[in-house]
Amino acid sequence: MRTRPSHRSLATLGGLAALTLALGACSGAVDTGTGGGGGDATAGATGEAGSDRPAACDEETPYVAVALPNLTNPYYVAMKAGFEAAGEENGFDVEVQIADDDDANQLSQVQSMLQKQPCALALNAVKSEPAAAIVSAANEAGVPVFTVNVTVDPDALEAQNGTVVQYLGADNAAGGRQMAEAVLADLGADAALQIGFVTEPDEVPTRLRDEGFEEAIAANPNAEVVAKVDGNVKPDDSLRATSEMLSGNPGIDVIFASTGPATYGALQALPAGSPVKVYGFCASEEPLTETYAGCVAQEPEAYGRSVVEQIRGWVDGDTPEPEILEELKLFTTGDTPAPGEVG
Repeated sequence: MRTRPSHRSLATLGGLAALTLALGACSGAVDTGTGGGGGDATAGATGEAGSDRPAACDEETPYVAVALPNLTNPYYVAMKAGFEAAGEENGFDVEVQIADDDDANQLSQVQSMLQKQPCALALNAVKSEPAAAIVSAANEAGVPVFTVNVTVDPDALEAQNGTVVQYLGADNAAGGRQMAEAVLADLGADAALQIGFVTEPDEVPTRLRDEGFEEAIAANPNAEVVAKVDGNVKPDDSLRATSEMLSGNPGIDVIFASTGPATYGALQALPAGSPVKVYGFCASEEPLTETYAGCVAQEPEAYGRSVVEQIRGWVDGDTPEPEILEELKLFTTGDTPAPGEVG
């Protein structure tokens, strides 16, 4: 744990406290554990504020603050390893704080790290909307923000007058389209299909995934999305939500699960011999079968590495791209995603 002393003024700390109160008015659902890009992810979100080079970047080993949601999801275990390995390789002193899926806790952790005067903040927010207050706090402290995986809600960011230097994450809309195209290829371009979604309706990444799927599945006029349920990005919640969805919609023959935990929960909800097919974002190390017929995966360890490399380039004088969208890896029946390949 770092103990670098604070040189921030009382006025700055007062501003951060005010932001804590503002955060209480924000709402949003638990983080997806997945990506946040694939659309207009940075509209109104990038700009000059917070992008000036802090004096801390000139230190022999610049301090980089990293905020992650949890370590219960294998996604973030892999991402943390990427941040730490790349930090050492690129000459940074990296501190990773884990919020335990609590957005107020994440804000408090970031406030503490900002008092240590980091060169940059890498933020994988717990939630899209409350993350705007965290970005604003960093802007107030003169610390540039590099976001990863979860997009900060553009409207909330504008309301907070916040800006980020860069967003890096999966091309989520493309991932949704990939899964719909797999459904069409496997089951027929004009097959009569009733489709249920196990998703997270309040988060930017999952909304983009759902939109991408619906856009592509519309090529089949006989395919209909008949239900959408909130899996809360947790296997147990997804299992329960899937069971309720199938009970209320017995004609469903395809499930699209927009997160790894949703995929795992949906699979657990299916009885043996069920004709329902599951497509979605990959559950870590879960073998694909005739029932679990397709998934796409991110590589979060590489995302952590890439963000550190982007910060290194920025410190060395490069101009970062406002948005970097990474391709997703496709898996089909017979494949098994490796531990670092998760939805």
